[in-house]
Amino acid sequence: MEKVYQWPKLMYDRKMTYCPGCTHGIAHRLIAEVMEELDIADRVIGVCGIGCSYFGAYVQMDMIGAAHGRAPATACGLKACRPEDIVITYQGDGDCSSIGAAETLHAAGRGDKTTTIMINNGVYGMTGGQKSPTTLLEHKTTTTQDGRQAERDGYPIRQVEILAAVPGSHYVARGALNNPANIKKAKEYIRNAVQAQMDNKGYNFVELLSTCPTNWGLSPKESLDRVTDEMIPYFPLGEKIVNGEQV
Repeated sequence: MEKVYQWPKLMYDRKMTYCPGCTHGIAHRLIAEVMEELDIADRVIGVCGIGCSYFGAYVQMDMIGAAHGRAPATACGLKACRPEDIVITYQGDGDCSSIGAAETLHAAGRGDKTTTIMINNGVYGMTGGQKSPTTLLEHKTTTTQDGRQAERDGYPIRQVEILAAVPGSHYVARGALNNPANIKKAKEYIRNAVQAQMDNKGYNFVELLSTCPTNWGLSPKESLDRVTDEMIPYFPLGEKIVNGEQV
């Protein structure tokens, strides 16, 4: 019988502590699979921000924990010291596009030969459920209990579209983890972003739309539906920059 799926060898065989319905685990698996398929596990260094620091507990790779939002800056230093290694940052939307907005933007501006994976669940999922830069209008959080209002709270930031306008960006894409077809496509985007770094190309960025059932106050099924019905229309999927050119 042909084996069509197996547990990635680069993931620890342990129970995850994420909430039921959280899709962080899917993102972990995709990254582990890409590293295995590209045979680069022995030269990958991961950099995590505060909220996403659990990544290193599940994927077997060298890991560094950066201060909140500073993962791109840390990755820049690592790549300068160890240009032969593959440096990947794994960050949340708050970490990457709020407190770390400047670091992310300037990493792209410099054309850093690194790769960023941003998990966008529209909330500070692991640090209290507060509004993040990507929280959609009318969505309730602990700091917008009546829903996000544009006049008071501003508009949700589309990080991919911003980075797609920066000349140093080499590969920029947005995927989603809400159904098998989109998960398959998300893996392709991750692979492309890592391969570009292996080819010594400029800054590479992949955003993955994810769920946060606990902070959203929804069931796992309802959370997947929210990604489909509400997040994807505002954050359109697809490749935005390939080989430094807009597509």
